[in-house]
Amino acid sequence: MPQIQILNPAGLGTPLAQYSQVARVKASEFVFIAGQVATDAQGNTVGAGDFDAQCVQVFRNIGIALEEVGAGWQNVVQFTTYLVHSQDIPRLGAFRNREFPSMFGDRAYPTNTLLMIDRLLREDFLIEVQAIAAL
Repeated sequence: MPQIQILNPAGLGTPLAQYSQVARVKASEFVFIAGQVATDAQGNTVGAGDFDAQCVQVFRNIGIALEEVGAGWQNVVQFTTYLVHSQDIPRLGAFRNREFPSMFGDRAYPTNTLLMIDRLLREDFLIEVQAIAAL
């Protein structure tokens, strides 16, 4: 398991909520899980128009990818989340509040970089998430 040291350099101010602004990760390997979208194992889009269902599928896909490399949620050090609509930000927050406590039992959630864009590769995708895990 990677060693994570939270740093609080003078002059940065107080981190927001549980999120640290600077962390040092000592690990021998990183895994980049790119472009996880709301498709099931057969390639079908899950929950057309249903943001919550798409969140569930996206994070399920990330979980499967983590298992494939012998990692778990505790190895994730960063998410990058792409949303189509800014009005989905509260929905993403609700999903995180509901699901993250079971995914991250110690409540040490990874940092998140949020970027809103007009549309993803296909219009039926409402969210896309990339993850970085340290092994």
